[in-house]
Amino acid sequence: MCRWLAYFGNEIRPEALLYEAKYSLVEQSRRGRLTGNLPNADGFGLGWYGDRDVPGLYRSVAPAWGDDNLRELSGQILSPLFLAHVRAATGTPVEQTNCHPFRHGRWLFVHNGFIDDYARVRRDLLLEVDPGIFNGIRGTTDSELMFHLALTFGLKDEPLAALERMAWFVEETGRRHSVSEPLQMTVGVSDGERVYAARYASGPVVNSLFVSADAPAVRALYPEDARLQQFSDETRVIVSEPLGDLPGVWHEVSPGSALVVQPGEDKQVAFTPRPPT
Repeated sequence: MCRWLAYFGNEIRPEALLYEAKYSLVEQSRRGRLTGNLPNADGFGLGWYGDRDVPGLYRSVAPAWGDDNLRELSGQILSPLFLAHVRAATGTPVEQTNCHPFRHGRWLFVHNGFIDDYARVRRDLLLEVDPGIFNGIRGTTDSELMFHLALTFGLKDEPLAALERMAWFVEETGRRHSVSEPLQMTVGVSDGERVYAARYASGPVVNSLFVSADAPAVRALYPEDARLQQFSDETRVIVSEPLGDLPGVWHEVSPGSALVVQPGEDKQVAFTPRPPT
């Protein structure tokens, strides 16, 4: 099962979270503590926002721990918002086009989970994608298709509602094909201004998702920890599993809920699949 993170705050070098944290994302690619120490070795990706209209993207099929270019790049870039992902394939090929994040214009998308019995429902899902963006699908993963369904259902105007419509359509399509629990997902998506994340599954088992406490509270808990001084008051990090084990830093996101991390007050709301309008 994949691991991902999203960072929102002041400009930092991604290496701080990809390499320097105790349980960094690259360390999680070697062994995920919440997945029985299984590796996420089927590729990785880093997407970041800078001073260009379109976010930067670097992806590879190599295991993240063995890619010197990722180490070099993440130590040079400064970014206030980035998403990163390490992949454990669930049935589709290990190739660069199947590595996250996926990009469309200003939008980046990462996913941990799967569409159950994907081969059986894939055609029906593909036919729902807006023809105007269909050729943007470059790979074969369920994740990239979920992203394009969300775009089809209004991601640019109503991000959380579009994700709910996407989830409803995947579930409805799966159940028409007698798939009892069609969807397992934690997703992160950004337009460079905000980060939207959701934790949801059709059945009782839901993949993990955590968010950091607000930065002033964390610094107050650990005033002697110099590493925490680099983060602004706005900083929040969303992760598949915590990057460290300091008490009070990481809070589990409830199943069936969504986050909006943004300038000012962040939001946590219910995530409820709804039919497309």
